[in-house]
Amino acid sequence: MASTETTEVEDAPELGSLEAGLDALEAVQPHRTPVREVFVKKVLPPLTAVALVLVVWQVLVSAKVTDEYKLPAPATVWSSLRDMWLQGTLLDVVWTSVSRGLLGFLLALAIGTPLGLLVARVKFVRAAIGPILSGLQSLPSVAWVPPAVLWLGLNDSMMYAVILLGAVPSIANGLVSGVDQVPPLYLRAGRTLGATGARGAWHILMPAALPGYLAGLKQGWAFSWRSLMAAEIIASSPDLGLGLGQLLENGRNNSDMPGIFLAIVLILLVGIAIDLLIFSPLERRVLRGRGLLVKG
Repeated sequence: MASTETTEVEDAPELGSLEAGLDALEAVQPHRTPVREVFVKKVLPPLTAVALVLVVWQVLVSAKVTDEYKLPAPATVWSSLRDMWLQGTLLDVVWTSVSRGLLGFLLALAIGTPLGLLVARVKFVRAAIGPILSGLQSLPSVAWVPPAVLWLGLNDSMMYAVILLGAVPSIANGLVSGVDQVPPLYLRAGRTLGATGARGAWHILMPAALPGYLAGLKQGWAFSWRSLMAAEIIASSPDLGLGLGQLLENGRNNSDMPGIFLAIVLILLVGIAIDLLIFSPLERRVLRGRGLLVKG
């Protein structure tokens, strides 16, 4: 008996050290990343890439690989940008497209999320419309522009219809993929605790499926933005206002190659900005909440 008690006393420090070590592993120490490290790791690489593209662009122009009216110099495109800024039209053009894209994406989010849950959880619904959603996701968004114009006319409703038809399938399929990857044990544990129906979907299913759902949201935004640009290019009209797609089409009609390049650069910058300002922080937060991202 005394020997057993002695062994337990000798093992107690080792168990205490083991528990302390496990606690230290689980506890993620929050810290603020130095500004210099943020600049070197996150700001400097894209700036370097942009500078490299500009250098290659200028080299191609200087080498006269093609006619100047086909490949304008970066300085010429910058002059077009400066002219639009001085005229006070630059921000209006960008905001026209961004506001349409964001509103259309929010509408697609409101429709695609419950649709994705329905497809993921109801076998009959998945068998009925699951293949249709996959087919719609692979269908180019530009194919919806002609019928949308005939159905709704040249107005903002047509723009939003094209965005919805392009983005809803991506958001729904992303959520379906995320739900399919949720371990069944989570759902059984939730039911044991009384989380069933809508409560289980909100507190158990959606948080567990969040990585796949977030991937679907990113893809949904990409489809929203591309669908909008296709609609603005094809269905340009003075009544719709001047957006980035109309700016690109006006450059083609006027044989204004600097204007065309400017529109392409602005479309690209908006897409990058939305990803950096909205989706990248959300992704980091999700990864950090799951212990997959300690720094950054």
